[in-house]
Amino acid sequence: MTIRRTMLNAALPLSLLIAPAYAANQTTADYRITKTVALGSGERWDFVVFDPVGKRVYVAHGDHVTAVNEPDGKVIGQIGTFPGGTHGIAISTATNQGYTDDGKAGTAIAFSLDTLKPLKTIPAAPDADAIIREPLTGHIYVINGDSGSITVIDPKTNTSIATISVGAGLEPGVADGNGALFINGVEKHEIIKIDARTNKVEAHWPMPTCTKPHGLAIDPETRRLFATCANEVLVVLDANNGDNIASVPIGSFSDGAAFDPVRKLIFSSNGDGTLSVIREKDAQTFIPAGKIKTVPGAKTIAIDPKTGRLFLVGADIAKIDPPSKTGGRPHVTYVPNSLKLFFFDPID
Repeated sequence: MTIRRTMLNAALPLSLLIAPAYAANQTTADYRITKTVALGSGERWDFVVFDPVGKRVYVAHGDHVTAVNEPDGKVIGQIGTFPGGTHGIAISTATNQGYTDDGKAGTAIAFSLDTLKPLKTIPAAPDADAIIREPLTGHIYVINGDSGSITVIDPKTNTSIATISVGAGLEPGVADGNGALFINGVEKHEIIKIDARTNKVEAHWPMPTCTKPHGLAIDPETRRLFATCANEVLVVLDANNGDNIASVPIGSFSDGAAFDPVRKLIFSSNGDGTLSVIREKDAQTFIPAGKIKTVPGAKTIAIDPKTGRLFLVGADIAKIDPPSKTGGRPHVTYVPNSLKLFFFDPID
């Protein structure tokens, strides 16, 4: 199916867009939409983040971030505006603060979890993008994608305490909870390991079968990393030494990954309107478990690790223009004020 035809499926009723896994000889995983939340204006969207402590979902879109109460799906409020566009989000429960960015300005913004009002603007670098809270130190890591650097923020003082220079383009990363960070090196098709105690780069791990990694998730128990790649594969790596364990097919235009620790499922959220599901049978075995139709453009993802609920974001399509150059992506124009947050729940 071409990407143009898949995206045009957005005109169909959403209930028809949910399909079970495609291969009868695979152990399948089924999900259904249980809630849809209108997010309003700002059809350029990026990360969606779930805060399991505050029970909130945060969506970066346009020049602001929308906060949604997860139990009832009600919009709590907005954070911003930030003219250069928001991308990443991280939550520091210990200091009662959240963080987002102004990508064009190259800054991070601390905001109050109580009022959602900005508290302080912190210099980062151009193309400030994904943001991670590292649990062991409590520090906030702002990944400056095109700048090839990472800004480290102490949330107790809301000041930058270090800059980690990688020197090549970066995409999102994950923390393992034990003081290590893993960052997608999109330009060199690698994973960069960082020691959060020293804020030093420890290793560069190549992924020969991966082109331009974007999504990244981790199973802390088996110590496996899951990187989604632009060439429609998910690569599994050993988080201890960087060994490439497996490569599994996924959909097109993936920009996000998630892991369900209860069901041992790995997800790739794909801009082609699908969710690729892979089952982790054991630390060496990874089996495709289905392709679920979502909505075109729903390329980022978050998960509630206790319930398995997935959060994806998409909008209605107005038109699709062909790529401006060979091998490029089509240009999609979305219907104004049609952006929505979707709750996907597992059918166990």
